[in-house]
Amino acid sequence: MWFAIKSYLKFLWLSKNEHAVHSPFVFSLLTKCFYDKKPKADYTVLKKYRQSLLENKNTIEVTDFGAGSKVFKSNNRPINHIAKTAGISSKRAKLLYRIVRYFQPETILELGTSLGLASVALSLGSRNLETKARITSLEGCPNTIAIANKQLQLFNINNVDCIATEFQDFLSNIELQTTNYQLIYFDGNHSKKATLDYFERLLPTISNDTVWIFDDIHWSAEMEKAWEIIKNHPKVKVTIDTYQWGLVFFRYEQPKQHFIIRA
Repeated sequence: MWFAIKSYLKFLWLSKNEHAVHSPFVFSLLTKCFYDKKPKADYTVLKKYRQSLLENKNTIEVTDFGAGSKVFKSNNRPINHIAKTAGISSKRAKLLYRIVRYFQPETILELGTSLGLASVALSLGSRNLETKARITSLEGCPNTIAIANKQLQLFNINNVDCIATEFQDFLSNIELQTTNYQLIYFDGNHSKKATLDYFERLLPTISNDTVWIFDDIHWSAEMEKAWEIIKNHPKVKVTIDTYQWGLVFFRYEQPKQHFIIRA
C-alpha cells in the first residue's frame, strides 16, 4: 500500500499536461487524442459490453500463469468480479479506443485478453478506419478466453482472433523477424522478468510507426525497474508515462525524450 501511495504522489509531482510539452509529435497526440472529450457513438457499445459482464454472476475457474508455463494460481471467480477488478477501466478503454483511431494500426497484438474489455476497444477503434485492423489477442486461461469469445460474438466483433496460449509459447512459435505488429498492448504477466522478456522477443517486429502500450508500469518496484530499462533501451526514442500505462515509440527521426503526462 505504501509503495503505491509513494509512487502515485511522485507521479503527481512530476507529471505535466500538453502546455509543458515541446515535442510536436507528443503535443499532437495529447491534444487530438488523449484530451479529446468529444462524445463517440462507440462509447455506448463499450459501456454495454462492460455492463453485460458486470451483470454476469456465473463462476468460472481461472488459471493465472507465471513466467514460462508455470501455473502459480488457479481458483473459481465470478465473471462480474473479474470484470470489475481485473479488466481495463472504462476511462482507459475509451483512451485505448482513441489511440487506435489516432494511429490507425492495421495489425494489433494484445497480450492478455481476459474478458475482452480491451479487445473490444481495440476493435471498435479500428472499425470505421479505411483498413479494418486485424487483432490477435492472447490469453493463458482457456475458460476466461471462452467468455471473451462469446462476448465478442454477441457484440458482432469479428476482427479479433482470440488464442488460448501461454505468451512465451506463442512468441516462440511464430517468425517474429517477418512479423509487423503496428500496435501492441501488453496486459498480461506484470513481472519484471516476463515484461522484459516479451519486450526483447518482440523487438524484431518494430517499425518506425510502431506503438507499444505497457499496462501497470507502477504496479510494483520490479515493474518500475522494468519500465526504466525499457525507457533507456537504445531502440526506444519516445516514452510517455501516464502512471497506469507506459507508451513506447521507436520513431528513428526523434531525439530521445521521456514525458510524464496526466491523462
